[in-house]
Amino acid sequence: MTLNSNHLLTLLHDILDEQCVDCCAEVSEYQQIKRLVKNMMAKKEITDEQLLQLLPEIYNYGIQGEGTNNVEDHITANKDNLETWMSAIRNTKL
Repeated sequence: MTLNSNHLLTLLHDILDEQCVDCCAEVSEYQQIKRLVKNMMAKKEITDEQLLQLLPEIYNYGIQGEGTNNVEDHITANKDNLETWMSAIRNTKL
């Protein structure tokens, strides 16, 4: 089954939400964030300008998280960003 952009956005939102709530994450989750964002950008189905501007930030969050030595600090430092990103994802209608 091929995932459309709505499925990808839902999955991305769920991962970000879980990290925000639990304040923990695995390297594989950050890798998944990067893959999801890359896939959405390649599909070019997203037309929401705010989200399009935020996707590179979310991708960079994935890169930084993948290499961090302190996941809790990384998530805490990005708490406001996580809320902004999740809000933008929720407001995006494809």
